[in-house]
Amino acid sequence: MTGVQTCALPIYIEFKSLGIAIIDEQHRFGVEQRLILSSKGKAVDLLVMTATPIPRTLALTTFGDMDISIIDEKPINRLEIDTRALPLSRLEEIIDALRRAIKQGSQAYWVCPLVEENDELDLSAAQDRLIHLQSVFGDSVGLIHGKMKNDEKDNAMELFKSGVTKILVATTVIEVGVDVSSANIIVIEHAERFGLSQLHQLRGRVGRGNIKSTCILLYKGPLGQMAKSRLMMIRQSQDGFHIAEEDLRLRGEGEILGTKQAGLPSFKIANLKEHARLLAVAHDYANLILTKDPHLISAQGKALRILLYLFEKDEALRLLRAG
Repeated sequence: MTGVQTCALPIYIEFKSLGIAIIDEQHRFGVEQRLILSSKGKAVDLLVMTATPIPRTLALTTFGDMDISIIDEKPINRLEIDTRALPLSRLEEIIDALRRAIKQGSQAYWVCPLVEENDELDLSAAQDRLIHLQSVFGDSVGLIHGKMKNDEKDNAMELFKSGVTKILVATTVIEVGVDVSSANIIVIEHAERFGLSQLHQLRGRVGRGNIKSTCILLYKGPLGQMAKSRLMMIRQSQDGFHIAEEDLRLRGEGEILGTKQAGLPSFKIANLKEHARLLAVAHDYANLILTKDPHLISAQGKALRILLYLFEKDEALRLLRAG
């Protein structure tokens, strides 16, 4: 399940004998959504895939609660993407450079965080940027966003793929499931407002052919330390797993025994970094208990249930299987 239809989960579909559930673009789904799929059979194996694991999943692999396989090679003929961070004050320079690139046969995405202007958030809207770029490039500028009807989105993408549209102004609706090998430039406006995972996924819309590609991260200063760290990481690395590790460090692992996929850890005692060895021992012990007593009905199991209750984590075991 990829693309923008991330909520179209088969809630009312029953499977005769479901053995494995595969969830692509895992970061687009919540814990409960993934759990719905994994609960549609007995002992269903769950495989989650993503270019940038969410902090919670990365923490689960650290604890040993999820096995992990890493594909660290790019497809043949893929080139590194030249990634640069520039202030919004240089907007007109970027448009001039884009004009020259378009004349040489390039195609570009221009990503904005909003569809329409919002007075409460000082962000550039896709509609306004469309009008601005059309004043420079004319009818060669198209638009796609999540509020459009499916046939309108399909038509916008087809015009871009065929080369009729040279610049496609978009929201994050293009984050996954979009593959146009001729597109070699992406401008991400207000990049400081996006998370590391989104920035990496958006950058991945270019560099899909054998031509040199460029990603421009447009930011509005002054930048906070967190935003600086994110932009620096995206500039320095194109390794999704390494970027995910930095995301974990910056945002926290969320709730391992809950549904939050990022944020400050909810541990009352443990610290993921300082207590790594003790946590490994605890994991082995927990694994042993669950192997011998999966329903926690033995004396030790009942004691553990009391601990889970005292720490307000008695619903935790149900959520772990969501990945």
